[in-house]
Amino acid sequence: MSLTPDDIPASPASADVPGSRLHPDVLKLGLVSFLTDLSSEMIFSVFAVFFTTVAGASAALLGLIEGLADFSASSLNYLAGWLSDRSGRRKGFATAGYAFSTLAKLILLVSSSIVGLSVFRVIERLGKGFRGPPRDAWLSSIAGKESRGYAFGVHKALDKSGAVLGPLVAYGLLKWLGESASTYSTLFLVAFVPAVASVMVLSRIPDQRAAPHARESVRENWQQLSPGFKRFLLPAGVFALAYFSLGFLMVKAHDVGFGLTEVVLLYALFNATCVVAAPLVGRLGDHVGRSRIVVLGYALYAALNVWLVLAGSRPEMVGIFCLYGVFYAIEESQSKAFIADLEPERRATAVGVYNFVTGGLYLPASLVAGALWAVAPRLAFGLAALLSLAAMVVFAVLQPAAVGRR
Repeated sequence: MSLTPDDIPASPASADVPGSRLHPDVLKLGLVSFLTDLSSEMIFSVFAVFFTTVAGASAALLGLIEGLADFSASSLNYLAGWLSDRSGRRKGFATAGYAFSTLAKLILLVSSSIVGLSVFRVIERLGKGFRGPPRDAWLSSIAGKESRGYAFGVHKALDKSGAVLGPLVAYGLLKWLGESASTYSTLFLVAFVPAVASVMVLSRIPDQRAAPHARESVRENWQQLSPGFKRFLLPAGVFALAYFSLGFLMVKAHDVGFGLTEVVLLYALFNATCVVAAPLVGRLGDHVGRSRIVVLGYALYAALNVWLVLAGSRPEMVGIFCLYGVFYAIEESQSKAFIADLEPERRATAVGVYNFVTGGLYLPASLVAGALWAVAPRLAFGLAALLSLAAMVVFAVLQPAAVGRR
């Protein structure tokens, strides 16, 4: 029987251990994500409302572009994961993905038309798709199993700290310079700076190579993935059909009565909640089991959408954005930690497959949400709640964590 990463005793140079501080590279990778999110979220915090109210695009087109962006982010996941596991390299592929996203932001410096904004949103996500699997596999290799949830939670907290500061910087620029075309041009230029800095920081972190699987084809690579992970793809896929873009929540807040700059603050509040919640839910998952945390995420999302069906006031939207931050902390960090538990040998591939499957389903999810929104926004939220409950049922029936690795 071959050894897996979890069978090899951890050393201070390769993993964190319970009761000790995190491996320093967890924090360094978190800094890279912080700078990237600072840049990206300065842009995304104004994108949905700017795209629909300033550029003049429809909600249906927003749904299409957001769906295409999500699909774009997932389209290279499997390839990136397979290449990373095949070669055993993590840093090179992660760096390429971060650099591509940085270069894509140059589009905003030359165009703010509907076409330009759409092209940027889709192209920039390609870099995210390519960097995600090797980076998450890199992170899981330096985080011991007993504290893996905490390590992923801390990384997500640092990641979303940039998403807290980014909207606040955008808000400050909008309040200082006013809402005009020149202000948005300045905002996009400022956002480009931390994106470049993130690539520079990443270039100075030593690679954490894994055992290569040089002779495996894509098909053979898929066949070697654990049965438990493959089972997890089914409830994850059902849930992905419910997981439409956060942009719709921002448009909902705008419809309830929040101005553009206030929507930016709501987005910062969502991210701040995520920063606080991510390490806490990570610790909780380490103690009670990540299966329960994943199901908790599905349940929270169902409750959120029921609330959105009924919500019609500004205080309610504040509460919704806070609760959404807790949900996001679970979905975006603990699902990856759960995958690392299920698939110890080909983690980059597993994360890539997961992102590819769910991202491919985000496109029809956003398209359906956009179509239902045109009829009645409550229909979009109601369908999302029902699909979330269905995902909980499928997860409970399949119990992916209870299935053996091979």
